[in-house]
Amino acid sequence: MDRTRRQILIGYGSTLLIGLAPQRGAAAQVIAARIWPAQAYTRVTIEHDTEGLRYNTQLLKDPLRFVVDLEGLSLNAAIRELTARLSANDPYIRAVRIAQYQPKVVRVVFELKQEINPQVFSLPAVAQYQSRLVLDLYPLVDEDPLMNFLASLEQGRNTPPSVTRAPDISDPQQSRGQAPKDRPPVVSRLVTIALDPGHGGEDPGAVGKRGTFEKDVVLSIARRLKRHIDDEPNMRAYLTRDGDYFVPLHLRVRRARRVQADLFVSIHADAWISPNARGSSVYALSDKGASSSAARWMANRENSADLIGGLNIRHKDPSVAEALLDMSTTAQIKDSLKLGRAVLQEIGGVNGLHKPRVEQAGFAVLKAPEIPSILVETAFISNPDEEARLRDEIYQEQMAEALMAGIRRYFRANPPLSRSRMM
Repeated sequence: MDRTRRQILIGYGSTLLIGLAPQRGAAAQVIAARIWPAQAYTRVTIEHDTEGLRYNTQLLKDPLRFVVDLEGLSLNAAIRELTARLSANDPYIRAVRIAQYQPKVVRVVFELKQEINPQVFSLPAVAQYQSRLVLDLYPLVDEDPLMNFLASLEQGRNTPPSVTRAPDISDPQQSRGQAPKDRPPVVSRLVTIALDPGHGGEDPGAVGKRGTFEKDVVLSIARRLKRHIDDEPNMRAYLTRDGDYFVPLHLRVRRARRVQADLFVSIHADAWISPNARGSSVYALSDKGASSSAARWMANRENSADLIGGLNIRHKDPSVAEALLDMSTTAQIKDSLKLGRAVLQEIGGVNGLHKPRVEQAGFAVLKAPEIPSILVETAFISNPDEEARLRDEIYQEQMAEALMAGIRRYFRANPPLSRSRMM
């Protein structure tokens, strides 16, 4: 739905949003300020040490500016850090100016590259964060995942390859030096596989002892897997995120459905309370409760990503309500288990398996009713040995190749049905 129908901008130069803390207390102190640019939207977060922060916002034009007044604050190094965190390629912010506008009022001015539809909301303390003020700068018209995906496919057709893909050790023809195009197609029509790198942006996911972020290693594996999929005849991959930014769980599902994905593979890296836990795992959705207490714990952990990443629960988006429904179907779960078993057989050759079977639980990100969906935990980032493997590019490539082999195995046994496609 077009956000312009969900939020009325009263007028440029007028106050748009006013946030009130539940109580007035001691002056707030900014702890950290961050900017997360992405094509879909840019997020700015201001972390502070009080339960609420009073703020006023204005949209101005000639030139385009978004002004945020933070009450009860004095300038400090943390808030000034915003100017250093701005990247030149941010799609929405041209420059940031910060000043002490009045005693105890800090003014932040964002000079804009285009008109925006801002959403401003507060988040309570959670996980590693204290209270946060979140500024989401959206374009006036939402991006369309399908149109963007089609445009990327067209660009790929018109761009000649510049590098030769590394041989796939699971394919004896390629190991003898034959080109990937000599491989016969596994599928008879164009299929789309949605790859979902977990976490992102404000949500780092699990963090290893050496400081490895789950969000970084799974994005790297997903990008490698995308290259393998795109090299396959009649296969194309779509990334639910292709950068370090937060995507709510329901939006990951909606994007996969919008591009008419045939499969959905969510990629993660396990964490457990004991550093001795090791091995890779595959999960599918369950409509009858979790298959084990560990699977239930894992689903609860992954489903908490929206709380950490920062979902605006006050924002009335029908897709959020839709995501709260149990949209699972018996057929989808059955096909998901087939996909999960095929992938499990392959990744077991790269890393030991934590469990020899596909586990099931109520993962919110696996609830697309018509798309076989699995969640792959590539290794335990909480295990020092496996954290080191996750940081290793060779291991990342091996895991991507194993996932590709599992997808091939699934399609050989379960050819996709013919259907009307838009691409």
